[in-house]
Amino acid sequence: MKNGYELLDSGNGMKLERFGDVVLERPCAQAVWAPRDSSLWKTVTARFDRVGGHNWQGRGKLSNDCNVEIGGVVMKLSATDFGHLGVFPETRGLWEWIRSTLRAEKEKKGRNLKFLNLFAYSGGATLAAAQAGAECCHLDAAKGMVDWARENAALNNLQDAPIRWIVDDVIKFLNREVRRGNKYDAVLLDPPSFGRGKKGELYKIEESLMTTLDLVHQVMGDDPSFVLLTSHTPGFSPIVLSNLLRQFNSEGEMECGEMLLSGKPGVMDLPNGNWARWINR
Repeated sequence: MKNGYELLDSGNGMKLERFGDVVLERPCAQAVWAPRDSSLWKTVTARFDRVGGHNWQGRGKLSNDCNVEIGGVVMKLSATDFGHLGVFPETRGLWEWIRSTLRAEKEKKGRNLKFLNLFAYSGGATLAAAQAGAECCHLDAAKGMVDWARENAALNNLQDAPIRWIVDDVIKFLNREVRRGNKYDAVLLDPPSFGRGKKGELYKIEESLMTTLDLVHQVMGDDPSFVLLTSHTPGFSPIVLSNLLRQFNSEGEMECGEMLLSGKPGVMDLPNGNWARWINR
């Protein structure tokens, strides 16, 4: 399964996407407009919906060894029970930004940077950072996701790259890093709306994010490069995320925006989450 990703169409609460040679139809609440090209929707390989539960049609057509290059990173795809595939393509532009920024910072500072990826999922951003020569720490509370990320590292010939693979609760890990005096040059965090830690610790973004950001601030080095915060939680707009980062970083430059699924010219961009980043300029 090669040849990248593209959004083919969207509308009527659904999105139509191509992953390599596979075309998927999945729910997307924000696609409230009408589809652009009804004929494209007849090319579907598999469908997922939530009518009466979580339902796949054609799931068997997605083999367990489907790999696709997205944003310069090869990712293993697998159809999960919740309709996910192990990658969120709307983040690929951020992977490219992380890669290019860390490369530039490495050249400027004359050393490899230390990159921390929290709530790191299947590792796309971690591997983009590793491609830039960064020393990475990849953390997720789910062992299965960390194992999946390690598989993705091997697909990108990065199995021997300097990556620490951590299965842990984010706040517990950050508290340990503060006590140990460990520091990082760049941090990415993509907190869930609601989640559980390694030992069942409860994480609710409204209650836990400020604590998390305070700890992130404490593990930043003396001359850090950036903090990047992303979210799919409704209400956490680009300005909200930017304001949260400003609480801990009064100097430097702030940027923010929407994460977008996109395709060829003429295909309407589909917003799917938001981001904000503090840059030490």
